[in-house]
Amino acid sequence: MKNLCWVRQLDANEIYIIEEVAAIDQATENQRSTVGLGFWKPFIAVASRPDIMKRLFFGCMLFFWQNGSGINAINYYSPTIFESIGVSTGNIGLTTGIFGVVKCIMTVVWLLCLVDQLGRRKLLLIGGITGSVCMWIIGAYICVVEPQDHPRSSLNGGGIAAIFFFYLWTAVYTPTWNGTPWVVNSELFDPNIRSLAQAATTSNNWLWNFLVSRFTKQMFATMGYGVYFFFAALSLGAFVFTFFLIPETKGVPLEVMDRLFKTKPVWNAHKQLMSQLRIDEEQFRVNIKGSGLTNTNQKSEPEHVENGRRKLPQI
Repeated sequence: MKNLCWVRQLDANEIYIIEEVAAIDQATENQRSTVGLGFWKPFIAVASRPDIMKRLFFGCMLFFWQNGSGINAINYYSPTIFESIGVSTGNIGLTTGIFGVVKCIMTVVWLLCLVDQLGRRKLLLIGGITGSVCMWIIGAYICVVEPQDHPRSSLNGGGIAAIFFFYLWTAVYTPTWNGTPWVVNSELFDPNIRSLAQAATTSNNWLWNFLVSRFTKQMFATMGYGVYFFFAALSLGAFVFTFFLIPETKGVPLEVMDRLFKTKPVWNAHKQLMSQLRIDEEQFRVNIKGSGLTNTNQKSEPEHVENGRRKLPQI
């Protein structure tokens, strides 16, 4: 209580502190009664709960689709990528450098402007469909022109268009599938098994990362332009997967994540749940005021739910 009051800069009898402590107490008692305390308890709990296993599968699949977009193939083999498009050896360093700059800029944009404004689900959907279109176009250009078999000293119009769509893919992928799966996975699981689930999904990410980086060179050697079609198909699969299975998690408390995944349809689950949570919060405040536990002398109470998001008092 003392630490919470210091962090929030509020007195112990403020309604927000009472509300937050009540949520923490409820989560702790829920873990004690459902999972139990101890190192092995979360493993046993995950194995015995199909709903958690389902969400764990979703979290792992997000990293499968992330690596299936081709990002690590490009990260590790960018000279090979640009050479396949037709970039001359002398310009590969420049094009690779621009690729890194675009990623850096769009990461900052994602952090400051997009992830909390557009939400996680919309970003994943936009990234999936746009990334697929870009990869289909790049693959089609290489298939028709065969730039490696017909080298040029400079790019023609089609080559410039292919490079444009490559950078467009980078600009769209970075603020969508690059970091958003990490955010979603941090929000999918209730506190009872969150640390175990995070470890499992992170390990899964590095498994796919290893497989992509290990076999990218062989894929280009045997598939040629088909590698781009392969990544395009996986990006389209990522769009379908997200649309039908991943609800919006923005602003949803970890303690009620089970309710989110039980709400149907998936594409409207967030709106329905946040509406219900606002009703529940108002009822909680009414009950607290009636019990006399809160400070009734305060002139006004801060709003804690705004547009579906919990708003904390400023420190």
